[in-house]
Amino acid sequence: MKRFSRFGQRTLVWLTALSVVVFFTASAGAGQFKKEYKMTLNVGPQFYWGMGAVKFVELVKKKTGGQINIKPYYGSSLLKGAQLKSPQMVASGVIDCAYESTINSSPVMPEMNIFSLPFFINNFENLDKMEYGATGKAIFKVMEKKGLVGLAWAENGFRQVTNSKHEIHLPKDLQGLKIRVVGSPLFIDTFRKLGADPVNMNWGDATTAFQQGVVDGQENPLPDVLLPVQIWQYHKYVTRWNYLVDPVIVYWNKRQFDAFPKKIQKAIRAAAVESARFEKALCRAGLDGHKSLDILKKEFNYTIKIPDPIAYVKSKGMVVTNLTDAERQAFIKATQPLYDKWIPKIGKDLYAKAKADMAK
Repeated sequence: MKRFSRFGQRTLVWLTALSVVVFFTASAGAGQFKKEYKMTLNVGPQFYWGMGAVKFVELVKKKTGGQINIKPYYGSSLLKGAQLKSPQMVASGVIDCAYESTINSSPVMPEMNIFSLPFFINNFENLDKMEYGATGKAIFKVMEKKGLVGLAWAENGFRQVTNSKHEIHLPKDLQGLKIRVVGSPLFIDTFRKLGADPVNMNWGDATTAFQQGVVDGQENPLPDVLLPVQIWQYHKYVTRWNYLVDPVIVYWNKRQFDAFPKKIQKAIRAAAVESARFEKALCRAGLDGHKSLDILKKEFNYTIKIPDPIAYVKSKGMVVTNLTDAERQAFIKATQPLYDKWIPKIGKDLYAKAKADMAK
């Protein structure tokens, strides 16, 4: 009986030790990284925005030693085309991360509309001051409260207007024109204030409407969108007015990101910043002198196919209009009443930060 008891005790100790080993093995397996991290973005890989996302995927894999593997889902396919839902889906953890436009986040975070105030930012220098200044920090804090971690600022670019009717120099030139716009209330308000008839529709329907003459024009960034969609097939006239800008933010689900080891967090951030620098240079190439062209060549050993987008669209038969200072002032004056409506929604404090950033 005593011998059996001793045997039983030894067996119990052995089984207990085995249980501990099994427990820690199971725990280690449960703590391993996911096989695939899902990333949403609105465009395809042929767009500069999409190329930036591809670069991010490559850099994350490289910088984490293959531990973090991201799969991009283009055309908002994870959202079934409902691109405005990307922040909610990432915050909930259904999607892991995003390479997405601030426009798509504005319904959830109205502060993003600071970039969509008409004729407010106007140039790359002002935009950079805001993104890397107090404005950008405030935006990232807003994202954190929504369950998102902002990692880097990429870009879709300043949005220009094109149409099939005539050159646009002044607000009166927009009177009565049907313009396809993004489904943001601020975009719709802006074009209505300028006397146009804004129409929200998806791009496939828009191109059909252009061909049928039902819709006269649209607004989008020139290099990143209007070159890939070959806008000259539908419109002859483009006005470079930089009326608002469309930043792209690389962001991750906060709960998941915070749970990553510090080395992994650092690697993902570094990949986001590097990919965003590459993507920004693509969007700005030929529009900021040689600055972005030099970044692409010297830092990324990349030669862009269309180094001068303005000359390129001219070669396709488009008439390019650059506003004079007086013409720009006419648009500023016409849209100024919108500030009284939208600044309270965006936040007076954030608006003050943006103005202070640009003044530096």
